[in-house]
Amino acid sequence: MSNFKSIAMTAFILSCFVSPQAFAQGAVQTISLMQVNPTSLATGYRASKVVGSTVLNEAGETVGSINDLIITPSDKVPYAVISVGGFLGMGTKYVVVAANTLEVKDNKMLLRGATKEALKALPSYTYTN
Repeated sequence: MSNFKSIAMTAFILSCFVSPQAFAQGAVQTISLMQVNPTSLATGYRASKVVGSTVLNEAGETVGSINDLIITPSDKVPYAVISVGGFLGMGTKYVVVAANTLEVKDNKMLLRGATKEALKALPSYTYTN
């Protein structure tokens, strides 16, 4: 009888290790993933290549450069921070425009209707920590 008990106990202990069960359950994960076509991404522009780009108007005049791209949790549209004016970082003003207002034409960033004066008239953007 004692031999039967030791075999049963050994089988029970081994079954605990062989088929582990999740005794403590965490929060249910509700991540939804979507499939992205890599071919469509090939027509896009990487943020690392967009930041630093010169922004031109339709007359070919330089009106600023893209300093940063910002994606907010609530909006569906990313924003471009454009630096306007200044020299070597002195006197530079940062303004924000919706990224979808920028067009790519001949591998250059185009902001239709923009002038340095019009961009400087926009509210200043200040980076927060």
